[in-house]
Amino acid sequence: MKNKIIKYIKTSFTMLVNSSRMKSIQFVITASFMLVTILAMLFVGITLYNKVSNLAEQNATIHTRQIIDQVNTNLDYYLRGMMEISNYLNGIIYYNEDISNKKLTEQMNVILNSRKDIITLAVFSNEGELVAGVPSYKIKDNVNITEQDWFKAPLEEPSALFFSSPHVQNIFEGQHSWVVSLSREITFNRGEKKVQGVLLLDMNFSAIDQLCKKVKLGKKGYIYIIDSKGNIVYHPQQQLINVGLKRENIDDVLDHVFGRYFDNYNGERRLITIETVNHSRWRIVGIAYVDEITAIKEDIGSYARWILVFGVLFVILISALISAKISQPIKRLERSMKMVEQGRFDINIDIKGEAEVAQLSRTFNLMVTRIRNLMDQIVLEQEAKRISELNALQAQINPHFLYNTLDSIVWMAESGKFQDVITMVTALARLFRISISKGRNVITVREEIEHARNYLIIQKIRYKNKFKFEIEVQEDVLHCKTLKLILQPIIENAIYHGIEYMVDEGLIRISAKIVDEKLLYEVSDNGLGMTTETLNNLLVREYNSQGSSGVGVKNVHERIQLYYGKEYGLQIESELEEGTNVKIWLPIVKDENPEDIKNEKRNKTV
Repeated sequence: MKNKIIKYIKTSFTMLVNSSRMKSIQFVITASFMLVTILAMLFVGITLYNKVSNLAEQNATIHTRQIIDQVNTNLDYYLRGMMEISNYLNGIIYYNEDISNKKLTEQMNVILNSRKDIITLAVFSNEGELVAGVPSYKIKDNVNITEQDWFKAPLEEPSALFFSSPHVQNIFEGQHSWVVSLSREITFNRGEKKVQGVLLLDMNFSAIDQLCKKVKLGKKGYIYIIDSKGNIVYHPQQQLINVGLKRENIDDVLDHVFGRYFDNYNGERRLITIETVNHSRWRIVGIAYVDEITAIKEDIGSYARWILVFGVLFVILISALISAKISQPIKRLERSMKMVEQGRFDINIDIKGEAEVAQLSRTFNLMVTRIRNLMDQIVLEQEAKRISELNALQAQINPHFLYNTLDSIVWMAESGKFQDVITMVTALARLFRISISKGRNVITVREEIEHARNYLIIQKIRYKNKFKFEIEVQEDVLHCKTLKLILQPIIENAIYHGIEYMVDEGLIRISAKIVDEKLLYEVSDNGLGMTTETLNNLLVREYNSQGSSGVGVKNVHERIQLYYGKEYGLQIESELEEGTNVKIWLPIVKDENPEDIKNEKRNKTV
């Protein structure tokens, strides 16, 4: 009957508390408002992120195209200027009475002096003879003009202008400039005959280099130029290209006159943009790295995440303030319930607020009154019953331990190990004498340590020295009073659950000392340890192995708290493969009996 009453009290109180928590107005308002707002923020944020990211990628692509178009425009403007000079000279030469006219040379000198980027102006006959030129350099003896690409190409296509790849000027003595040659087929008067020839204009390559080298497509991107045959006209890393340390996918570029595509180079994805220069048929190739383009998307994503975080925090704050204001009457009732849950049964809350809250308050007051009356009736008899159960459990001697110890004694006697027999029998006798203690529940620390020592001696012999133990006790605590049989269950737990299945030798350390004006027993081992789940349940659920004394770890904890109060008891620390450390906290008692302390606490409670 009493158990049913206690069960009814616990069930009723738990349902009341849970109902107030599960149906909390503040929780419903806060959660609903947060959920709707966060979902809306996520939808808008993701939509805006995708839109802005796509726009950023498109803008990066457009920006790359604009830069290449600008380079194309500048390069086209520069080459067109050279073509106009070539056309101008062609007209002068064609209408000049004789190619050897000094007036032609003067005009060529004027052009050369006005354009610092022009290295050479020269006219050759179709047989490779230099007929006019400025400056007047002598052709090298070992140079065959008719074999030069710039010479053969215009003769093969008389209507076209030919732009060569960058090269060192190698036809004149004393000249080693890096140039791009513009050549074309011309007809000039030589005496009374019309002669076919080639007009050569050598441009300083540094002018083209200046137009291109400052162009950057991001931190790693760049541009380069190739001619119609795939020869590189300009590259910012020309030296690496020349020695073979860098290469470009020229074949893929030649398949595109203009446009863009993606490729992979050395594990990096690149955006290739191609533009063809008018007249010269050169291709400007822009290299932009995709990771730099997408870096903008990552920045946008990071910014959006921060906005979402601060938005969520703001929503939580606002919703918490609103819901707290609405749910304040219920929160007052909940706080009163928690006080009762903690053991205060003198609570009588004011009946006010909405109708539902007022009705709940009246029910709560009625329940607390009933609980208080029932507790007054059963607290003394329940505590007495619990003390009787713990004392009976404490007095038990596990038969398995006794049988196993006697079997070990018989086996050692048969094996002739008489000294071990004497040691074990002596330890067993002392163990029993202290366990009985003339019916006393309280003994000295000296006796409790002696009891633990004898138990360890027996177990060490039984386990064939599988472990060793160390005991360290302050002299000041030997005469202090303590509950008996509180160390043995802890040591049993260390042996059965920590050391028994170890491969290496185990070690159990026991100490007793005064810490912070309390008596502290400490039992540590280097055994297998235990999981977090087992550790959390150790003082809630009994974990006795076969062969233990029945006085489990949980029982020791309850006995200590029952006699001395909730501020004392066991504190356990353990990690797998690291061992276990158990601290047992007791008050310092020298002249006063713990029974008196327990009775005094019980009287105060009642």
